[in-house]
Amino acid sequence: MKKLTVALLSGGISSEREVSINSGRQVFEALDKEKYEIIKYDPKTDIGRLVADAPKIDVALIILHGLYGEDGTVQGLLELLNIPYQGSGVLGSAIAMNKVISKHLYQKHGLPIPEYIIAKKGDTIDLEDCKQRIGLPMVVKPAEGGSSVGMSIVKTEDTLKSALEKAFKYDETVVIEAYIKGIEITGGVIGNNDLQALPIIEIIPGDEHEFFNYEAKYTAGATQEICPARIDDSLTQKAQAYAKMAHEALSCNGYSRTDMILKNNDIYVLETNTIPGMTSTSLLPQAANAAGLNFGQLLDRLIELGIERHSPVAE
Repeated sequence: MKKLTVALLSGGISSEREVSINSGRQVFEALDKEKYEIIKYDPKTDIGRLVADAPKIDVALIILHGLYGEDGTVQGLLELLNIPYQGSGVLGSAIAMNKVISKHLYQKHGLPIPEYIIAKKGDTIDLEDCKQRIGLPMVVKPAEGGSSVGMSIVKTEDTLKSALEKAFKYDETVVIEAYIKGIEITGGVIGNNDLQALPIIEIIPGDEHEFFNYEAKYTAGATQEICPARIDDSLTQKAQAYAKMAHEALSCNGYSRTDMILKNNDIYVLETNTIPGMTSTSLLPQAANAAGLNFGQLLDRLIELGIERHSPVAE
């Protein structure tokens, strides 16, 4: 059987470049070399080479995180080049990257979310209004981006200004959101038309981390991840249903992972990742493994789904 030529895209120019490079390295190692001819591309330096090679590429694996990779830009390029790729298209990628639009769509589809306020750079922030509507503590984060880059938990009034300054370094728009103290969980889904909900994972950041921040995500041993989560069947089913609903609300395809908070018996949706971390020990691969798909098989499935969804451009 002829090998498929796979373009493996990792690196890029976002604040999550190093995470992407590490993920790309592990994806390369896990791909079955008997099935695939793999060509690596770093969009920071290799866009021209990717365009030139397009006619010989059968499918792309986008292992990019953050802006200019997870936000629909690279997806649009691949559409122009007529190259199938895994995951969401231009629309779903762009929507999920924007936390403001995502929240609007979550609400429209009946998904519970924390109370929030949107702030633009240059706005005068009314602290009393924030306290009345949201209360303390509150979460401040850039409207776009991932891996909790630029995010802070504000516990006192005098720290709000520095938290906003930190978030505005990464985006012109910032989300100020109620902090819900509870159990952090995440739910992955796989599929195009027929969605499969994966086992729910419980996330327990170490004592030195207030929340599942960048260091907690990427420092070995900093976080305990339990799959399946230690919650009852009814809450598991609710979380899995919310993961599917979020996926569909944001027009996602192929796969996604939705982060949530469980407090008492209530589940709140936080955000949806269209290209979740893709090392063998990342959250979505862990959940897939619990469902019977090892890392290599998960990559095979994502490639299949990408090719299945692709509609060739007419000659």
